Amino acid sequence: MTERQIRLFGDPVLRSVCDPIAPGDRRVKGLIEDLLETVRVPGRAGLAANQIGVGLRAFSYNIDDVVGYVINPVLVETSGEPELVEEGCLSVPGFYFPRRRYPSARVTGIDLDGKPVELGGDGVLAQALQHETDHLDGHLYIEGLDPETKREAMRAIRQAAWY
Repeated sequence: MTERQIRLFGDPVLRSVCDPIAPGDRRVKGLIEDLLETVRVPGRAGLAANQIGVGLRAFSYNIDDVVGYVINPVLVETSGEPELVEEGCLSVPGFYFPRRRYPSARVTGIDLDGKPVELGGDGVLAQALQHETDHLDGHLYIEGLDPETKREAMRAIRQAAWY
């Protein structure tokens, strides 16, 4: 297992739709191990494969000391009235902006053995499920900001030392 470097805003891999993974594909085991190791760093709630430069459909999560992964996740349900929440992203380090997210969400997918996985929840878990599936579809959270906040975010990002 290796903690992998996070790709930053501007890297084209973050704008690419990730490819599905064939059930039981044993070559993916190393990717999942790296996703799990990388998301275990304190302060990290979720990590999509393209954030470490791999264009495959998988993410890991670390919510309330529960660490896991989902391969080929599909956001199958969101519920509740969208709420304004502070959101950040490992690929846009140092910034948090208000963004609307559903308070409850559920994804389905598979594990390394090709067995069905279902993961759902409220609050931070719901936010992470929406955020990570957006990543796998080639979208960054700043795209969902209201126009004024998005202008402010882009201005701040362009001035960041890492940009």
